[in-house]
Amino acid sequence: MSALEDLDEIDRALIRALAEDANASAGALGRRLGLSQPACWRRIQRLRAAGVFRGARLDLDLERLGFGVTVFLGIKLATKGRVSLEDFERAVRAIPEVQVVDHVLGAFDYRLRVVARDLPDFERVLRRRIMTLPGVGNVEANVMLSEERRPGPV
Repeated sequence: MSALEDLDEIDRALIRALAEDANASAGALGRRLGLSQPACWRRIQRLRAAGVFRGARLDLDLERLGFGVTVFLGIKLATKGRVSLEDFERAVRAIPEVQVVDHVLGAFDYRLRVVARDLPDFERVLRRRIMTLPGVGNVEANVMLSEERRPGPV
């Protein structure tokens, strides 16, 4: 399975159903899609083997865990020649508050999603961890006010 064209309607319906509830059993999914439990399980395994599913993740409620602030940072590296992208990426991945690291094209080289307990905690993370990363030049911060998630896959 190499492309979206290789997926049939049942595969697409199965992906949508798993996006809604990743814990659904093959039996329940099969009943919903008009398949037997073994047939549904085989399809799930085929999609997994093809790399359609990259793994299971928990959808954590960060606020309940004490992280009330989410900030998106745009990072422009100052010295691309002296500091490699790999050095920056390795260093930024070691910061636990950095949840997502995207290498992007545009005004910035990287876009980071950073969580913190509150704004003073974010300032500490920014000053002591992020601003000291190799090659960091310009930084732009955008504090998330609210988030609306689109359910399911594309």
